[in-house]
Amino acid sequence: MNMLETFGESGPLARSLSGFRSRPQQQSMARSVETALAQYQKLVVEAGTGVGKTFAYLVPVLLSPHKVIVSTGTKHLQDQLYHQDLPLVRKALGVTLKTALLKGRANYLCLYRLENARQQGTESAQTQTLLKVSQWAGLTRTGDVAELSELPEDSPIWSRVTSTVDNCLGTECPMYQECHLIKARRAAQEADLVVINHHLFFADLAIREEGFGELLPSANAFILDEAHQLPELACSFFGTNLSARQIFELTRDTIAEQLHEAPELKELGALADKLNKAVLDLRLAMGAGEKRGSWSALRDQPQVAAVLDELHERLQSFNSGLESCAERGKGLQNCQRRATQLLACLKAMRDDPQDSVLWFETFRRSFILHNTPLNIADLFKAHTDRYRCAWILTSATLTVGENFDHFTTGLGLADAVCESLDSPYDYYNNALVYLPSGLPDPRNAAHTRAVVKFSIPVIEAVGGKTFMLFTSHRALREAAELLDGQFSYPMLVQGTAPRRELIERFRHAGNAVLLGTSSFWEGVDVRGPALSCVIIDKLPFASPDDPVLQARLDAIKTHGGNPFIEFQMPQAVLALKQGVGRLIRGESDTGVLMLCDPRLTSKPYGRVFLNSLPHMPITHDFEAVNSFIRAQEQGSAQVYPCHETAGH
Repeated sequence: MNMLETFGESGPLARSLSGFRSRPQQQSMARSVETALAQYQKLVVEAGTGVGKTFAYLVPVLLSPHKVIVSTGTKHLQDQLYHQDLPLVRKALGVTLKTALLKGRANYLCLYRLENARQQGTESAQTQTLLKVSQWAGLTRTGDVAELSELPEDSPIWSRVTSTVDNCLGTECPMYQECHLIKARRAAQEADLVVINHHLFFADLAIREEGFGELLPSANAFILDEAHQLPELACSFFGTNLSARQIFELTRDTIAEQLHEAPELKELGALADKLNKAVLDLRLAMGAGEKRGSWSALRDQPQVAAVLDELHERLQSFNSGLESCAERGKGLQNCQRRATQLLACLKAMRDDPQDSVLWFETFRRSFILHNTPLNIADLFKAHTDRYRCAWILTSATLTVGENFDHFTTGLGLADAVCESLDSPYDYYNNALVYLPSGLPDPRNAAHTRAVVKFSIPVIEAVGGKTFMLFTSHRALREAAELLDGQFSYPMLVQGTAPRRELIERFRHAGNAVLLGTSSFWEGVDVRGPALSCVIIDKLPFASPDDPVLQARLDAIKTHGGNPFIEFQMPQAVLALKQGVGRLIRGESDTGVLMLCDPRLTSKPYGRVFLNSLPHMPITHDFEAVNSFIRAQEQGSAQVYPCHETAGH
């Protein structure tokens, strides 16, 4: 049986998987992936919702002789691919090959650091938590911290018992042979198919770039799913940063190693205390509140400059103290190396580099200083050109008005083969775009109140079952206050519970209204009638106050370009497509998409946004919305007046 027959109505996937449907778009993508694997092509595929892109690349991969690395957008999707999708396709095809799941080092228990934590002790609040980790450590075979699901991902204990690139002792570690991370990497080196996530993928590329080695095994092909996330992640990983947390962890680890390797050396403790105080003083000088902005402008303020000099002096003294005792053990030696690296980062933050932007973030008691490259196209292209292998990038949202240029130019993929595959779902008959008339300009302070006013009758018409997606936390909070007590439906608001819990409560309720910001615009899959309406308050243009965005726009201007056309608008189109993608998640799903930004009709660029959406009828009349909802409930044909359509 050839590869395409696998996807046929009587093929092995249809025989093995309940509800499987043969889709021409899926077969087209599978054919393109098969060709890319065979010819070591660069392939970029936009696959609309329902194409089934995961199976479309897994089948040709499993039937090929190549060693392949598949990278997903998040650890959750990585686990879903490895533990659910991959076993289903393997069983259907009847293929046997070695597979491995590999995560970043922070996902694996470090036995050496666990032992240090036991010896050093913890705050009383963490004593029971450390005991739970210790008990689990005696049972786990993989060391994957996800196994201990009763502890939240952000529990402070995890930073104590997992390693970082900075504090790992590598082959010098006394527990190297038992290391869970090393075992996972060895399994990956021996596997035919390795499933990773984008953070690990870029961490590997960044380390290769620095010449330290490589985390991932060499492969014949890389498949990067949820590829729309790559440009932003690449900027993060190809840049550098210096944070209060890095320094606090260095001083904490130094004291732990000193107690273990040189207990009589008390002076390191005093140096650590002075360094920690300098970090806190810098945070105080940076001003109250959580914010982000240009580091260069803040750095040159007299009070910040003075504290920065003090921090530099304290870090130098701490590094000198470590140099004098580094030979006492591998732990102290590693801490000295980390101190030297932090000094180099701090020096870079005091200069004005070319082709990158310096910016900062402040939190309640900490900060991060960033050095972010403005253009990662050349860096990414260098990696894809370096190895003779296939590069396959796919997502549901890569094009702007059927054009891939914004995505491919940003990643240096001008030579890639590009393919756009529409969703097989019947958007035209199953969905309706509602653009209410009479809304004020989004910059008007009354805009959110008007969005709520126009939304209430729509929400009541569909019986709850609504996602309200906002472009800012301020608008979300205002809308939540205005909607409080308006409905008998459950109202779920981002921030009142963990994201996963809110989504589960939304599914279970069947008639809830959920209010969320950016984290709910993608990666949320609610199928069936529980979600029948998506309301979006504004076109998702990035904040002009963002320092990285501002530097990038300035660079485009400097080179004679148009920042809005070349960057701001394409970014907003892709973000909108992600939000719109929450509405129709299954073949029988129906729903209303309410877009509350009058610029869609008042500005010439509004049509670019609408043309980038799936092919759906548009109405400006609420009565048409009512007619659509009644028609869908009755299973009847369209009976509502619509004279425009979204999409091409």
